Amino acid sequence: MNPSAQLLGALATALRLTTAEREHLFRTAGSAVPARGLVPRHITPGVQRLVDRLNDVPLAVFTAAHDLLLWNPLWAAIDGDPLSRAPIERNVVWRYFLGGNDRVEWDAIHDEEFARDLVADLRAAVGRYPLDRDLAELVARLRRESPEFERRWDSAYIAAHRSSTKRVHTPVGVIEVECDVLSVPGSDLRVVVYTTAPGTADDERLALLRVVGLQRLPGDDGMIGR
Repeated sequence: MNPSAQLLGALATALRLTTAEREHLFRTAGSAVPARGLVPRHITPGVQRLVDRLNDVPLAVFTAAHDLLLWNPLWAAIDGDPLSRAPIERNVVWRYFLGGNDRVEWDAIHDEEFARDLVADLRAAVGRYPLDRDLAELVARLRRESPEFERRWDSAYIAAHRSSTKRVHTPVGVIEVECDVLSVPGSDLRVVVYTTAPGTADDERLALLRVVGLQRLPGDDGMIGR
């Protein structure tokens, strides 16, 4: 009995194989190598090491379709535990347009830019990965269920990844973070990093959050601190 593609993919990630080694694993196991028209989800060794070693800043890895793949403990502490959400709720686009995200605040200008960039990113991903059924289904559901997403879908806007400032509500108080998106060459993964300005109250709160993690503080009723 041949192992499934899902099992082989998980094994490749666990063994921290490169893309070429992953493809060799699939061929050796007698399984078809994932088609080029599918959204890449393989975590490369370099990306895994990045997540392993950068523990002092919130960091997460997303696909070109904005599905959350990997995160460090501080990301879970500042953004909420991804394992507590359904898989579709770990998708940034779904969460923004339909899931509700009362943790994060932008000003009106950045909020508009973020919404436009998300839709444009997803439209570009559909063009690059036409064989990906999960991506097609995500877009179809968003167009059906979110009038705001549907209104933006036919725009010719091209996404521009830029740094942005966000205010995140956490159990230790509001933390203002700078958000940067790093591209991973050859894999189409995106690494999102939150940083705070050194010596500020935000930096102190982030340091406290490193200690608190996912624990609830005394008197915390589970709601996000305002």
